[in-house]
Amino acid sequence: MPGTVAQEQLDRLDTSGYALEVEDTFDGPRLNRRLWLPYYLPHWSSREAAAARYAIGGGLLRLRIEEGQPPWCPEYDGQVRVSSLQTGAFSGPVGSPVGQHRFDRRAVVCEAQPDVRLYTPQYGLFEMRARAVADPDAMVALWMIGYEDEPDRSAEICVFEIFGRDVEPGRAKIGMGVHPFGDPRITDDFEAVELPVDVCDFHVYAAEWTPDRVLFYVDGRLVRTVEQSPCYPMQFMLGIYEFPDARRAGAPTGTYPKEFAVDWFRAYRPVLSGALMDGLM
Repeated sequence: MPGTVAQEQLDRLDTSGYALEVEDTFDGPRLNRRLWLPYYLPHWSSREAAAARYAIGGGLLRLRIEEGQPPWCPEYDGQVRVSSLQTGAFSGPVGSPVGQHRFDRRAVVCEAQPDVRLYTPQYGLFEMRARAVADPDAMVALWMIGYEDEPDRSAEICVFEIFGRDVEPGRAKIGMGVHPFGDPRITDDFEAVELPVDVCDFHVYAAEWTPDRVLFYVDGRLVRTVEQSPCYPMQFMLGIYEFPDARRAGAPTGTYPKEFAVDWFRAYRPVLSGALMDGLM
């Protein structure tokens, strides 16, 4: 059909307007602590309780939920267990409600954290090659949150989110979009898109974040576009979650460890054109 090839080319991920800024191939023997903090929102619990279980080897990062692993924040998040990395941290003093991603209105800072900005870009192109898990209690995700040094800088860009319960042989629902949280400039625009891919194999998930919109890709093909955009620095959150409270009575717990494997992460900065420079100002 006329125009089909041209449209397919338009729907392909194009990196020509970007320069590689950050790359982690997980080839070394240890986690790159200049890029990742191995804790999940530790201000709402503690670094000890929120510490990630992970291994690096063979060029892969393996984030794990282990049998007997305690919940990360039982006071506010029940029995949810998490192994997650993040590229920044900001919170107020102990007892304060000030902190990144305040997911429960009862939450107050339990352990003060130093302010850290390891990687907090504003706009760019971000890719990850990863393998999800089909366990019905588990979810894996790469997402971005506002650094939240100001309360309304708190929106989320979800690059991808995959619940094991939504995985079937050769098909899966992949969540992508934006959530406002405390940002009045953003409206909720999120969708779990069903695609004919086996997410238990490796695939490349990407988001192109511009001043006007966010475009979402799977294996280089455009899947979804959101016509709005947070306008402040954001940090990355990368993790695997287990939700045992949602398990049906009598359902098996699955096998352990439950593992989210990541091959590489790449982040590109825009090669600024006049139009994009206007958007940044």
